[in-house]
This record gives sequence, C-alpha cells and structure tokens, in this order.
Amino acid sequence: MTAMTQNSADVTAPTEQGPLTERRISWLTLALGLTAAAVAAALQQYRWSLGLVVGTSLAWINFRLLRRGMDDLVEAAKAQSESKKAEVPLASYAAAALRYGLIGAVVYAIFILLHVPLLSMIVGLCALGAAAIAASVYEILRPAG
Repeated sequence: MTAMTQNSADVTAPTEQGPLTERRISWLTLALGLTAAAVAAALQQYRWSLGLVVGTSLAWINFRLLRRGMDDLVEAAKAQSESKKAEVPLASYAAAALRYGLIGAVVYAIFILLHVPLLSMIVGLCALGAAAIAASVYEILRPAG
C-alpha cells in the first residue's frame, strides 16, 4: 500500500510543478533578453539594444499565447476523456494561427521602418529558448522536496 501511495504522489508532482516552471520561463525570458539589451545599450549599440527588446518582447508574447492555447487544448482533452463534449475556444485557434504572423509582421515593420538589425531581433527571440533551457537545468539540479 505504501508503494502505491508513493507512486501516486510521484505522478501528481510534475502537474503541480508545471505552472511554477511556466512562470519561471516567462520571467526568465524577460530577464535574459532585457539584460542583453542593457549590455548592448551600455556598449552604445542602441539599435541592437532596441532589436533585443523587440525580439524579447515578441518571444514573451509568443510564449504567453502558446501557453494559453495549450491550456485550452489540455482542458478539451480532459473533457473528451470524461466523455463530455470538448470545446476549444475559437480564440485559441486564432491565437495559434496569428502568433507567427504577428512576429513576422512586427519584425518586418521594425526592420524596414526603424532600420534595426534583423539579427538583433532574432537574438532577442532566442531569449525564450535560453529561458526554457535555464528553467530546465534548474528543475534538474534543484533538490527534490
């Protein structure tokens, strides 16, 4: 009986940790990207700094929209497994479709209108990947408790 209780506790632990990890990725995305922008500004690379801020902001918005869409899909899957009618809000589908269009349009407009280096915006977009890696490493190295 003890082994069964212990196994069920192991199954619920990742579910409880998920929202904490999502919040950690969210703030780390902003922290890493804005720190890089501050360093670029300190080096008097103002266009690069602006590009890093734009890319980081878009990465953060993308993550928020992705997270909301995935939460809706998970709820629909749970409802379907309970033999209920699964309904995913239309806004979730629209957000998923428009995410990359938004990123592309903003990057294009800023590149053309403000002449911000494209590479700086791409590096800013990578802040999300760096944040996800940092959060994953933290999850691996943190003491179990």
